[in-house]
Amino acid sequence: MNLTHVPLRVATGAFILNSGLTKLKADDEAAEGLHGFAATAYPTVETVPPKTFARLLGAGEIALGGALLAPMVPSVVAGAGLTGFGIGLMGLYARTPGLRQEGSIRPTEQGVPIAKDAWLVGAGATMTLQGIFGSARKAGKKAKKKVSSATESAHDALPF
Repeated sequence: MNLTHVPLRVATGAFILNSGLTKLKADDEAAEGLHGFAATAYPTVETVPPKTFARLLGAGEIALGGALLAPMVPSVVAGAGLTGFGIGLMGLYARTPGLRQEGSIRPTEQGVPIAKDAWLVGAGATMTLQGIFGSARKAGKKAKKKVSSATESAHDALPF
């Protein structure tokens, strides 16, 4: 894990973990509200009972929050999960009537709580890309060192 990702992972991981734990305890009314909101944007959700949906969503958030908080989970993996989660929320924002101003991507007052989650996409994408390109950079440095070492060995073996 990249040390610079720690503050980001702790902040997002703790928040998402708490959200998931809350959803696991959702009563029937809260589960139905959550289910109805999600089904507006994602019609396939209608086939899942509200209480089951709330528990599945809660379990998913707990898994993601835990992955973000666990230092042994590579940033590229945790970041990809966070990006996917954020994209799902942006889909909810884009598809739910009344969350955006007419003809615009700008949020209405009701849309601000969901629109603000765009930062999750940016944070996840940053961790993922840094994980990918950081690994590639490290691999390139190792390969360069190996070539340099092999060249030195070959040079030392020359009789002159």
